[in-house]
Formats: sequence, structure tokens, C-alpha cells
Amino acid sequence: MHRIDVHHHILPPAYVSMVGEERIASPSSSGMLPRWSIEHALDVMDRAGIARAITSISSPGFSTADNAAGEHWRTHLVRSCNEYAAQMARDHRDRFGLFASLPLPDLDASLDEVAYSLDVLGANGICLLTNHEGRYLGDPFFEPLLAELDRRGAIVFVHPASPACPACLPGVSASTLEFPFDTTRTITSLVLAGVTLRHPRIQFIFSHAGGTLPFLAGRLESLTRNNPALREQTPQGVIAEFRKLWFDTALAANRWAFSSLLELTSPERILFGTDFPFASDARVQSAVSDLAHLGLDAGALAAMESGNALRLLGRGH
Repeated sequence: MHRIDVHHHILPPAYVSMVGEERIASPSSSGMLPRWSIEHALDVMDRAGIARAITSISSPGFSTADNAAGEHWRTHLVRSCNEYAAQMARDHRDRFGLFASLPLPDLDASLDEVAYSLDVLGANGICLLTNHEGRYLGDPFFEPLLAELDRRGAIVFVHPASPACPACLPGVSASTLEFPFDTTRTITSLVLAGVTLRHPRIQFIFSHAGGTLPFLAGRLESLTRNNPALREQTPQGVIAEFRKLWFDTALAANRWAFSSLLELTSPERILFGTDFPFASDARVQSAVSDLAHLGLDAGALAAMESGNALRLLGRGH
């Protein structure tokens, strides 16, 4: 086993209880809450040759939980989930790491959680959603948080959420179309707001091969060429900024998505991901086989499966 899965979700019991099964399941293509336990995760990892998984909480995150525990419910639930993930990492030291969640939109509490998660729990990085209650990550609202993450040189794993202004087609799940679109929206907001220039030490990882970004990169480059105000934020062009980012392979290891991704970025910026447990056990297996059948050379495949993650995360983690 050698693969490192950077897109691997957990469903702590307290999270499921507070947020609710229906809310967690509703964006998915099945509309059902997946089966999850630590033992099940380890079994799936073993069968797929995954040595280590960096865990995170998926959409809807913490923004839609009922305010049943008072005004500080979100802060307490986030802390509980981060400590749950950290305990998993301690109990299975060679198998799990964690991207810690934050109680956004409370910025003060989120800054406290950054410090606690990275300094006390030993988290590998921070997990953000593409939007938090309608604000995309390039919004000036997030500047204090981004400045602190830049100061720390933090890894930030960005997972899609349902969009702030959904335009879903009947019968088409949010995860099918809106999640990739929302990833593209938040990358665009970050780059056009100058965040990647202002905070170059943040290592952003974007899910699902960057959503629709590889396909739309040329249109975004044309936009900035035609708009002098936007060009000031991207003096080297948006493509140069996109190439500073990291992308995972979850649900994207197919020839249509990958050929476009490899035109935008290099194999050294691509990380293996599965989207377990929202990707079924069989889909985890296909995440391995599909990547292996893309015709990549052995060096590029090895880099994507583990080498790039080791380089990013650091062998000491």
C-alpha cells in the first residue's frame, strides 16, 4: 500500500446527529447517507492499496445545522469533529491525518480553531468550503483568515458546497453539476481578488480536478485581458495563478477531465483523491484503476498517487 488519499471524508456521530442525515445526503447523487465507520474506512483503504487518508468534513459542513445548542453550537460542533478526527489519527497513526474544519462565518472563533487545530491537534491543514453562507473565498470578509493561513504557510483543502445562487436542473443532484461549478466560482474569486498574489504561502488544494476550471481557463484569461481592473490583480495572467494551485483526482480520473487538467497544470500538482464514503466502495476501487488506465508514465502516476502528497504534506506528518 502506498497511495495517499487527500479527499477522504468522515461522518462523526455528533456531526450526523446535529446536522441531520437528510441535509448531509441531499446534495449527493444517491440522496442517501453513505455507510461509514472507522473500521469500514480502513477496510476500503486496505482493498484499494491506500496507505493513508487525510480526513475532512464534506458539504454541507456546519452552516446548515440547527441552532439547537445555543449561539455557540457551531464552534462546539466543529471542535468536537476536529478532536474526533485527531483521535482517529492518534489511534491509527500511520493511516489517518486531518484537514480541520472551521466554525465560519465566525472569524474570531475560526482563527482560534486554526491555532488549536494546527498547534495542538497537529492537523495537516484546514478544510474550507467553496462558499460559506454565500460568501466565496475571495470575498474581503475572509482576508483576516487568509492572512493568518498565509503567515503559517498552511495547506487549505477546498471542498465544494451547494452554490449560493443555485440553478439546479430537476433530477440532477447538486454534486453532479453545481459542485464543479462552485469550485470554479471560488477559484475565480480568489484569483481575481488577488489572493494568490497577496498570500502566496497558502497551498490551496481544489477538489475534482478543479471543477470546470480547466475547460474555462481560456475564457477567464480573455476576461482579464479585456478588463484592465482585473488585469491589475493578475499581472502575469490568470493561467500563471491557476498553475500555483493543487488539484485532486476524486471523481475526475477520466480522459475528458484529465486531458484538460494536464493542459492547465503539471503532473507535479495533482493529488490522489477518492471522495469516500460519498464515493462508494466500488468507486474507490475505480479511483485507483481509472487513474492507472489514463496512459500516464510510471513517474507521473507514482507522483500523483503518493509522491506529490508526501512532498506537500511533509514526510514528518
